[in-house]
Amino acid sequence: MGDTNNNNNNNNVNLPPGFRFYPTDEELVVHFLHRKASLLPCHPDVIPDLDLYPFDPWQLQGRALEEGNQWYYYSRRTQNRISNNGYWMPMGMDEQVVTSSSNKRVGMKKYYVFHIGEAPHGNKTNWIMQEYRLSDSSSSSSSRSSSKRKSHPKSEHSRWVICRVYERDEDDDEDGDGTELSCLDEVFLSLDDLDEVSLPN
Repeated sequence: MGDTNNNNNNNNVNLPPGFRFYPTDEELVVHFLHRKASLLPCHPDVIPDLDLYPFDPWQLQGRALEEGNQWYYYSRRTQNRISNNGYWMPMGMDEQVVTSSSNKRVGMKKYYVFHIGEAPHGNKTNWIMQEYRLSDSSSSSSSRSSSKRKSHPKSEHSRWVICRVYERDEDDDEDGDGTELSCLDEVFLSLDDLDEVSLPN
């Protein structure tokens, strides 16, 4: 949107000194993604938009919101998660994002692992992406509210997702001191390896 140069100067330019961005899954979906899909202002407006998936994960610095070795950005849902030098391969099953108060489903989370090369023969890396999307019920209800007047803009914005990208530390297996989801990553990566071995050639 024309501010790429500004973002290169300071990734957290919109965060006051001393503030850190550590949202929960629920907060990402309810306070950021839902407001984005509903064309409501986000406060604080710190997560940038990135055009689909043209960037390799190590190219996100200066383009996405960086906090604690994790990068956050909005993108559009797409079937082809292909970057300049590789692709994001899904792993595991979709997870529900529920509210802590009423246990109501508000969104879904999907894990991806980055592979260098061309599908399906790329080399797996330690880069992990969590892609958050609104659940069908919440996206459809928000789009119905003013579908008569702004059906096109609403349908366009309902395809937004939030991505959280980070590089999984190989030492997480031994120390357990990595990100809070390193154990789940290990399970999914193990399942991914199993799938690769069991698939017929």
